[in-house]
Amino acid sequence: MASYMFRRLLQSLPLMLGISMISFFVMYLAPGGPTDLMMDPKVKPEDRERMMEALGLNLPPWLQYLRWLIHFLQGDWGISFIRKVQVSDLIWQRLPQTLVLMGSAFLLAALLAVPIGVLIARKKNTWIDYTSTFFAFLGLATPNFWLGILLIMGFSVYLNFLPAGGITSYFDGGGIGDRLQHLLLPAVTLAMADIASLTRYTRSSMLEVLGQQYMTTARAKGLGEWMVIYKHGLRNGLIPIVTVFGLSLSSFFGGAVIIEKIFSYPGIGSLFLDAVFQRDYPVIMAITMISAVLVVLGNLLADILYAVLDPRIEYK
Repeated sequence: MASYMFRRLLQSLPLMLGISMISFFVMYLAPGGPTDLMMDPKVKPEDRERMMEALGLNLPPWLQYLRWLIHFLQGDWGISFIRKVQVSDLIWQRLPQTLVLMGSAFLLAALLAVPIGVLIARKKNTWIDYTSTFFAFLGLATPNFWLGILLIMGFSVYLNFLPAGGITSYFDGGGIGDRLQHLLLPAVTLAMADIASLTRYTRSSMLEVLGQQYMTTARAKGLGEWMVIYKHGLRNGLIPIVTVFGLSLSSFFGGAVIIEKIFSYPGIGSLFLDAVFQRDYPVIMAITMISAVLVVLGNLLADILYAVLDPRIEYK
């Protein structure tokens, strides 16, 4: 297993390099630039040239990329054009908040989607199945930014039950209860689409498993229905779902970009969106590479869970 993981990480290096190249040059081709936002339009051209030289933006694009890559591999993520601080400091300040949000949404999706998927698989072609299917498709079709606004209007504006944004209340000490209240709405918004999709995947997978002969044999041996479903059936039914769970890491990160902005949540997602509007290239590149790493780790985690769920799978 260790050698397999090492080979997979080595194989991901060209992928990471390709992602960094495409991201850098696409960003460079975008109209506008940081100097357009940092300087008044009436500034003299020679002053603008001096600013671009100070930021290294006067160099050819390929040389700018090479300089960025060398510094990035050395652990130097650059200095933010707008905030004038180390990008690594900005990332580490915001990363814990985003990880908490992603972890909460991921846990919420897993705890709700799998049991609901198993239930509707057992109740196939009943009103429970049809109702769950309706709400699953509704969850898939609902844009998360629109759902977030609806939740704010309902629970924050009209009911005044939950806070509309931030991570703590101004007059509160920032205790665990206060943080959970601020986390609930963005976590539910971020998890909703994945709950819907994972419910459908679980249902389809369990329907295939429930018809297998070993399930009938387990019942014939006198095992209880709970033991048959959750020990024998679910373990095999989860194998294809693991892939979806692994890929969900990147989808959670991508969804956090919009969700954090809607709920004024100070995480990496809102930082990335601000950096895009401000043409803050070092921040954009750092967060893009973090997202790429999450995709690679998600796939690797899925492979590991395959072997955990099915001992017959061996990686050499």
